[in-house]
Amino acid sequence: MVKPNDNPAAVSLRFFTPCEVLRPYLTTIYRLTTIAPIADPVADLLHPEWANVRFVTGDPAIAAIGGEPRRTMPRAIMAGPSSRATYFACGTMRAWGVGLLPTGWQRFVATPADAYADRLINLVEVTALRPLARIAEAIGDDTDSEEVTLTRIEGQLLALLADAPREDPLVWRAHAALVDDSVASVAEWGARIGVSPRTLERISTRAFGFAPKLLLRRQRFLRSLARFMLNPQMQWTHTIDHRYCDQPQFVRDFARFMGMGAREYAALPHPILEAAARARMAHAGAAMQGLHAPVAPSRSA
Repeated sequence: MVKPNDNPAAVSLRFFTPCEVLRPYLTTIYRLTTIAPIADPVADLLHPEWANVRFVTGDPAIAAIGGEPRRTMPRAIMAGPSSRATYFACGTMRAWGVGLLPTGWQRFVATPADAYADRLINLVEVTALRPLARIAEAIGDDTDSEEVTLTRIEGQLLALLADAPREDPLVWRAHAALVDDSVASVAEWGARIGVSPRTLERISTRAFGFAPKLLLRRQRFLRSLARFMLNPQMQWTHTIDHRYCDQPQFVRDFARFMGMGAREYAALPHPILEAAARARMAHAGAAMQGLHAPVAPSRSA
């Protein structure tokens, strides 16, 4: 059960825009600080999103995706692209995170994204993810200034990028079309980028982690949820995306992606997500990672 924490200042979250070279591959780099007794942790139910790598110092986090059992997380973790809610709880800790766009997955991870979809993985235990674990070296014991640590994290990522596979321009084009709410069907999505349904399916599972139909369904759901997170006093009927045929369709999607009803979710505290939605919106122009519009990669990438 997600419970409120008595300390209103228990959560601090800061987002950083990646350097220009990394911007086509990352949403943001961020630092989360929480202060709470481990017996009464800060807890939240995180919405579906793209992949993240996180590096924790202090109390270890407790997490689970969907209906999986909650477990203690390793210090360096990959949260794969998700289509289900993630329970996340922590005591007193500091964590650096890097949000990977589908273009970033294609450049930084050698394995197709669907192999890690809806999974939480120890970075050091999987060969294909182990290069990203080197970011931990840039963080150390997390006692340096945020600016110094940020520069070192970017340095590690730039080094990995130098040895990464070449750019696949279809991944960026597919993502740019996905975040365009005028694209309402798989057929329209494929036509927009000039590929067959079979090719779109291949791109989607390899770089995005899911089939095209589920990605479009997730996108309209996130647009609806983002409106609520920015204004929790708003009624659900006013947040529903225009791509929904009716309210029952939205209700079914809510249950599919969050594992509960909209009213039940609204009644829960959201100390991490509410802080993240406002800070991310102010910093990056999108309340959720899954709503970030991708930056076109350089032709020389």
